[in-house]
Amino acid sequence: MKSKIHRCNCRKVWSIQNRKTKITATSILLTGEWYTELKPERRCDPKGFVTTKRSHEIIFNPPRDYIENFIRVEKLIYDKKNVNFNIKNGKYLLFAEDGKCYILEKGTNA
Repeated sequence: MKSKIHRCNCRKVWSIQNRKTKITATSILLTGEWYTELKPERRCDPKGFVTTKRSHEIIFNPPRDYIENFIRVEKLIYDKKNVNFNIKNGKYLLFAEDGKCYILEKGTNA
């Protein structure tokens, strides 16, 4: 089932939503394919989301030792003013507690 993920800055949490449920978490790890989705015509925020089609690939509040199996490659950056992401899709993404998104690669010991 398709899930949308975005940052709720007022509460400092990540929000995961699909057509059945809405869940919040302080950090999220996506272990599968993801892509960005833009809706610039919306009147209110959020207008940009990260989406995934497989809900079972979402790990809520992953343990630090599990995250250490991955290498941070680059930041996923959302330009709120121009409603755009710097990268459109990928595999492995960490939504960190500090509000940043990191594109990951599997480490050699993963």
